Amino acid sequence: MTYDEYRFETRLLHNQHKIDPATGAVSVPIQHASTFHQFDVDHFGKYDYARSLNPTREALEDVIAELEGGVKGFAFSSGMAAISTAFLLLSAGDHVVITEDVYGGTFRMVTEVLSRFGIEHTFVDMTDLEQVKQAIRPSTKAFYVETPSNPLLKVTDIRAISRLAKEIGALTFVDNTFLTPALQRPLELGADIVLHSATKFLSGHSDVVAGLAVVNDEALAKRLGFLQNSFGAILGVQDAWLVLRGLKTLSVRLDFSQHTALKIAKFLQAHPLIETVYYPGLPNHPHYHLQRDQAQGAGAVLSFELKNEAALRTFVAGVKIPVFAVSLGAVESILSYPAKMSHAAMPQAEREKRGIKNSLLRLSVGLENPDDLIQDFSRSSEQLDQPELLRGE
Repeated sequence: MTYDEYRFETRLLHNQHKIDPATGAVSVPIQHASTFHQFDVDHFGKYDYARSLNPTREALEDVIAELEGGVKGFAFSSGMAAISTAFLLLSAGDHVVITEDVYGGTFRMVTEVLSRFGIEHTFVDMTDLEQVKQAIRPSTKAFYVETPSNPLLKVTDIRAISRLAKEIGALTFVDNTFLTPALQRPLELGADIVLHSATKFLSGHSDVVAGLAVVNDEALAKRLGFLQNSFGAILGVQDAWLVLRGLKTLSVRLDFSQHTALKIAKFLQAHPLIETVYYPGLPNHPHYHLQRDQAQGAGAVLSFELKNEAALRTFVAGVKIPVFAVSLGAVESILSYPAKMSHAAMPQAEREKRGIKNSLLRLSVGLENPDDLIQDFSRSSEQLDQPELLRGE
């Protein structure tokens, strides 16, 4: 069998960079060189300056392209560097239609940076195709999809958006951070560019900041490659190696965390003091069937609302196991407060318009025993059954 005939779990370990051809090493070498000697004045070698290409970074780019089913991968210094560089494919006067409850950093980039350069935008509920169609302008050049969305876990039909984009000659960008290619491969559904904060599930250990992009077309690859080299927000070699190492365990980590996430979501949904649970793996989620159709799972991130902000503060103070922090997708469970963490860049009025309340928490489920997490949440939620909290005092 060749590498491309292996199933996903096997390809995480057995790919073109399985063995270093020079030494037989089973770990990709870390090449620190910033510049490379040229042996001929007229014919330069493959590598010349590490911003343009580096063997260690190239290995990661090759692997993520293979896993996503694309023609070329790109490794950036952060997820926002990947997203921002992809947006540089647009020009002044262009218009982008974007998921309304998008990650706060992306919201900030679109509203406060792209707008300064004459690139216009419209936020829509991308689960409603009629809204998406109504947002299209003659100048629309891109659709930016985040699915499941952050933090309300809405699910956008990637095939449908990609078809709309192709009808008008626009590009489809998909942020695949929550699901990774282990569960969802947007390029196979018609998207043009898939984006990742590799800080999250891909690396998985809260020890690296990185971003990745993969494209499905050689011409588009040349355009994005030109921008990566020009803009220069490349991933360092040590971080590239850490992401490569994290990828080897992606499947087992995500599989375990996903099963735990469903168990916790069901527990929270049945709890009388939890107002709402957002998780596309629950049968009553409005996009449950779409999620099952376009992905191999619902992922390991869920959000839930408490009665009010006072109840949220009491609950957070009571939990012991999850880290209370920004970020997600790590071996340890991470409990986040979107209003003051991931979506702090979004004004309160904009958050409330999107349904991101001050009583909302987001949970990224790690590798702890699920019963320990549920017991921890249960003990903390016992403190919520107080008259003053129920009244919102």
